[in-house]
Amino acid sequence: MTVSTIVHLLRHGEVHNPEGLLYGRRSGFHLSALGQKMAQRVADQVGDRDIIHIRTSPLERAQETAAPLAAVRGLEPVLDPRVIESSNKFEGIGFGEGAMTLLKRPHLWRHLYNPFKPSWGEPYDEIATRMMASVHDARDAARGHEAVVVSHQLPIWTTRLHCEQRSYLHHPRSRQCTLCSLTSLHFEDDLLVRVSYSEPAGDLIPVGDRKAPFSAGGAPEEQRP
Repeated sequence: MTVSTIVHLLRHGEVHNPEGLLYGRRSGFHLSALGQKMAQRVADQVGDRDIIHIRTSPLERAQETAAPLAAVRGLEPVLDPRVIESSNKFEGIGFGEGAMTLLKRPHLWRHLYNPFKPSWGEPYDEIATRMMASVHDARDAARGHEAVVVSHQLPIWTTRLHCEQRSYLHHPRSRQCTLCSLTSLHFEDDLLVRVSYSEPAGDLIPVGDRKAPFSAGGAPEEQRP
């Protein structure tokens, strides 16, 4: 008999980031009050599903997003560095002025020479490789049931592009991956047969935050990733 398994890629909730930094992999960035509400909404919406395995990026915002769902399901999340945020050469820079930030800092232009790789950060194919390795482990751990992997916008979107055999080159505003959204990978045995998408906390996202306010062909993107 065919065994059906679903691996949900859950993006973390809103982060407290008053300085508008592209914080990337930096520690010390936690969910805002709204982000905590989003995480609880996910637990309320999907906590009754057949979820038997949770793994999460080691960054605080991801662990805090996983916590309410893990509590509802009675699970101990597995920390998995393979689903961490992608690395970025612009990490730590404030992008409150959007694209003007780059225009005012010519020394940053040298990182923008190749949007296909991308030249300013971790290569897309490397992101997809590490993410899919974690997805396969989550699938195996939850075979016949459901698993949740808590990660970040770019790794999740890159994984979706990989699964749908689409080009990695994209504009950040085109990413269908809002705060606390679920990108769900449906497997029949080991074969990926479908990708679906839902937004359990979509009504909590402030107007104007549903799309990234700045991009450079996939470079520094949003102030609250």
